Amino acid sequence: MPLAKICGLSTPETLDAALRHGASHIGFVFFPPSSRHLDFAQAERLTARVPGSVGRVGVFVDPDDDTVERAVTSGKLDILQLHKTTPARMAAIRARTGRQTWAAVAVKTRANLGAARGFIGTADRILYDAKTPDGASLPGGMGLRFDWALLDGFDHPLPWALSGGLDPGNVAEAIRRTGAPLVDVSSGVESAPGVKDVDKIAAFLKAAQL
Repeated sequence: MPLAKICGLSTPETLDAALRHGASHIGFVFFPPSSRHLDFAQAERLTARVPGSVGRVGVFVDPDDDTVERAVTSGKLDILQLHKTTPARMAAIRARTGRQTWAAVAVKTRANLGAARGFIGTADRILYDAKTPDGASLPGGMGLRFDWALLDGFDHPLPWALSGGLDPGNVAEAIRRTGAPLVDVSSGVESAPGVKDVDKIAAFLKAAQL
């Protein structure tokens, strides 16, 4: 059965729904332009509700050291998910924090998948996400998906996860089609940008339990 991460949680009610229905990972966003951004005090309150068996993932966009350190401390993070971050910078963050790192690779064409190989030795997992339009303010969480057929026959250099445009209606198909060992959702379980829906969270996690 694949693992499932609910990303961009910001309230006790939606966090509890994710935990109750079997999320393997929960994601806290530390990126002010995002509607899902948490301050450090919010992260500290929420993480106190998370059992040790569930992975705490901090989501960042090319962060500075102070942001990472404060987020790791307040959110008791196990994993750092890094967008728009070079392999060299990721290696430095990994060495400095001692935490697992996930490298987000933005995908629109088959050629984009090749970027995953650049993270061998610096990332613990690759998160394949849909490439957002040029000039977009956010690197993900916009409900976009890429053509899953692009993954056909691809030799994954690292453990990986599938993200981008997943929702309760398509996640089962996505898992069957790609063999994803971990699926990641944010906007697909929202009623409005940044507003998670407890019923959609429950439906997504049920559908992911093939």
